[in-house]
Amino acid sequence: MPDATGRERLLTVALPTGTAVAFLAVWQAVATLWAIPAVILPAPSDIVRQLVGSWGELLYQASFTGAEALAACVLSGIVGILVAAMLASSTPLREMLYPNLVAFQLIPKIALAPLFVIWLGIDAPSRLAFSTFISFFPVAIGTLTGLQSTNPNAIRLCQSLTASPSQIFRHVQVPYALPFFFSGMKVAATLSVIGIVVGEFISSKHGLGSYILLAGSRAETARIFAALVVLCVIGLALYGAIAWLELRVRRAWRG
Repeated sequence: MPDATGRERLLTVALPTGTAVAFLAVWQAVATLWAIPAVILPAPSDIVRQLVGSWGELLYQASFTGAEALAACVLSGIVGILVAAMLASSTPLREMLYPNLVAFQLIPKIALAPLFVIWLGIDAPSRLAFSTFISFFPVAIGTLTGLQSTNPNAIRLCQSLTASPSQIFRHVQVPYALPFFFSGMKVAATLSVIGIVVGEFISSKHGLGSYILLAGSRAETARIFAALVVLCVIGLALYGAIAWLELRVRRAWRG
């Protein structure tokens, strides 16, 4: 019989999986019994058939979206760290920039997407820049929060031992900030996919965003859902990679 920890892990997997299966079963039953037209709401079985039949094309389009989303996620992490370190290093700078940075986030980001096309053209740089632009904020805020939440007693202890500011930053502040940084990166992983897809809606002939637009123009709803499933897989893969990296980094830091 599994122990309490084993049961908890089992429930962590079983509950969301069971909920998803139940939802799909209800969806299938409603679409079938009520004879809902596939152009309005295809049944899950229709979506699966579309996935299987268009797998090669979906995989090809996903290679563009996935590669750019990964690049944007990495860039958002780098930009977020740099912004957080800059704000944490200077109180006057933080007081000047932080409120404006927060206020700037109130602007609907999707409305700014055409500007990136005007500035950077219709190729990958505009999509990467736009996706990074909407993704870096949670990383920056999370990392800044972590750096500021460092135990002041630990900092004073290191200072009393004549530790340099760089040593304090590396050995005290960074470990405190790691959970906050990775929490921001998990949010950025989702936003990076959204940013790339929005960019593909506007300025790309390849990728799942362009695929969805083409399917929508032909009223091929099952194709749209199939592309959405692949997008979910890309997002989950990025999220899982960040969670795995977080585990490895925290273990290495403790070791």
